[in-house]
Amino acid sequence: MYCTQKINEDVFYVGASDRRLHLFENIYPIPRGVSYNSYLVMDKQTILLDTCDKAVGTQFMENIEHILQGRPLDYLVVNHMEPDHCALMPEIVLRYPNVKIIGNSKTFAMIKQFFNFDVDSRAVIVKEGDTLCTGRHTFHFVMAPMVHWPEVMVTYDSADKYLYAADAFGTFGALNGNIYADEVNFARDWLDDARRYYTNIVGKYGPSVQALLKKAEGLDIAAIMPLHGPIWRKDCGWFIEKYRCWSSYTPEDKAVAIIYGSIYGNTENAANVLAGMLAEKGVKNIAVYDASSTHSSVIVAEAFRCSHLVFASSTYNAGIFPPVETVLLDLKAHNMQKRKVALLQNGSWAATAGTQMQKLFEEMKEIQILQPQLTLKSALKTEQLAGFEELAGLIASDLC
Repeated sequence: MYCTQKINEDVFYVGASDRRLHLFENIYPIPRGVSYNSYLVMDKQTILLDTCDKAVGTQFMENIEHILQGRPLDYLVVNHMEPDHCALMPEIVLRYPNVKIIGNSKTFAMIKQFFNFDVDSRAVIVKEGDTLCTGRHTFHFVMAPMVHWPEVMVTYDSADKYLYAADAFGTFGALNGNIYADEVNFARDWLDDARRYYTNIVGKYGPSVQALLKKAEGLDIAAIMPLHGPIWRKDCGWFIEKYRCWSSYTPEDKAVAIIYGSIYGNTENAANVLAGMLAEKGVKNIAVYDASSTHSSVIVAEAFRCSHLVFASSTYNAGIFPPVETVLLDLKAHNMQKRKVALLQNGSWAATAGTQMQKLFEEMKEIQILQPQLTLKSALKTEQLAGFEELAGLIASDLC
């Protein structure tokens, strides 16, 4: 049975949600599932903006058929060629053999990499600034390379002032009937997933996101229509400002995140002692994460949120404790920068994790390493508490 929603007199939501998928891109945990958004415009000519993942294929095709009511599908716009948005393209071509496919030159190269149907006879190649009029609607095509693939573009409808934003402004989480951000408590229930989505999926490409935001400044946007998560039809500026913050690698909050890797609990104890000292000095926004039991994507998102980071690692095989090293490599891969970082190392006979953590941070941009760097030999001792107090005071002076 179809499951669609009417957005306005001729624009319809025809996407679907997947609550069975455990790992997005087979790597990121999504306990609340994910939505695959697609939009169908019923004008003098019909136009579909993106398809969905195969997992929701039956639902998606029933949605399309219900809205079209026997009309042909004239155009398919491909804003992004990642399979969670284009996997059903062959099914669309099979059912609507006269459909024209709109994309840029890089789009069609990727279509041929993924699929075997006749692409060239259907191709409508667009470039920056090109438009398509379907009757009431005029669609403007804006290139957005590396947000987060090289072929990405966004589509702006000047009739409704809707921005079909591809993977920009998306979030993890299935839609539960309410398809609009103003129908849910977004700041409470969705912002963490939106941040984790941005930082892990698009976070590496901050300059590309900044370039798209600059283009968007010239558009009168009434609604943002992402490919994942709720539609923004109110307070768009609030979410755009989040993207400005994240994409410029500016800390979202004056806060400290302590990330530790502990084998037998001694490094964990040291992390907890430092957290307690920070609290005693008036720091209120403290987050503590065990790298062994917290998925790296969560810690990456928190690193984008917090102004100060503390990494505490046991030395393991003369190196960084592997779960902590994974997080650090993820931060480097996602272009982390502009943070103040404190380091704590532990080693029973050769504490080397701190030096190696510092080396990784030195390969990132605008990272300030705070002193003193703390070193334990097996377990925290009373005589070492003064060093912890000094570091806690330094961090607190920034945050309080």
